Amino acid sequence: MSQVNQELIAQRLNLSRATVSRSLANHPAISAETRRAVQEMAAKLGYQQSPGRVARRGKKSRTFTIGVVIGVPSENVAMATYPHILKGIRARAEVERVSVDVCYQAPGDFDTDSTRQNVMRQMRANDWRGAILIHPFPEPAVALIASRISTVSVLESYREPGIDIIDTDDAPAILDLVLRLSAAGHRRIGFVSWTYPVGGHWVARRFSGYVEALFYQGLEFRSDWVINVHKNSPQLSPTEVGETVARIFKDDQVTAWVCAADHQAYPLMQDLQAKGIRVPEDCSVTGFDGLEPPRGLRRATSMSVPHEHIGSSALTRLVNRMQHPTSPRRKILVEAQLVAGETIAPPRQT
Repeated sequence: MSQVNQELIAQRLNLSRATVSRSLANHPAISAETRRAVQEMAAKLGYQQSPGRVARRGKKSRTFTIGVVIGVPSENVAMATYPHILKGIRARAEVERVSVDVCYQAPGDFDTDSTRQNVMRQMRANDWRGAILIHPFPEPAVALIASRISTVSVLESYREPGIDIIDTDDAPAILDLVLRLSAAGHRRIGFVSWTYPVGGHWVARRFSGYVEALFYQGLEFRSDWVINVHKNSPQLSPTEVGETVARIFKDDQVTAWVCAADHQAYPLMQDLQAKGIRVPEDCSVTGFDGLEPPRGLRRATSMSVPHEHIGSSALTRLVNRMQHPTSPRRKILVEAQLVAGETIAPPRQT
């Protein structure tokens, strides 16, 4: 029986040994069709790829490059989490002797039909061997990147097969926050998010934790106490969110709000205070991410996400995916930790 190696795969497909080697490493110079054929034949023959140069390289060996694609809009992003993720990626890259090439790309501007797309041009120019995606991108854009190189996504899930995911275990974390609000005496609790042009699966996952907690505690659920989640509901701007929350607080006595993220919670606190509603004396507010509060605001009760650890794990997972491109898809969930904060208090007696 012939030994299952790269030479045998090359013979079966009438390809060169070099093409097979590059296909198994998901090299962007090889067409997606060829790489797919090689990887399918490797799986069919039971080929087990030995640890590659990534695992064996020495101090003087040549490094390779991976791309980090950060989905940020053209305007400035307040209270962003990606710098912490990127810090973790860079720290792990030094250990793995991997070069990191960062590309900032507004998700809404990613045109998969354009031959001059910035991400694809940077991928070819710097010979990326893999990519880490930070923040949501359109599914077609993700499919395009993944068709060329090994890809890992951070904090967002995609339907595209073969893309590993490093994410936060969202629902249990939100459930914990709602239980703490309930323990403080709140019986009417709302959920608020902002709208986003692309993605937003993380909002739905955090909302699911909110719903689970309400039902678990026997608390009232009302759809009009949920802002910017339902697909067919009015999509409110951050300013309109503050106005709506203030109105519901006065009309329905909703005394606590769960925000899907800290960058939503702190502006909401500012808006409420500007309208004479004190946090937490009148209304409690929770966030998510554990970010530092803006000057003049109390620290939100929140869930701290270990962003640097997530970045480090993403780089490790990408290197493993490059070595074993046909291995089953992985989804790794990282637990968030409570930040006690100062924004939960018992509801005011009326």
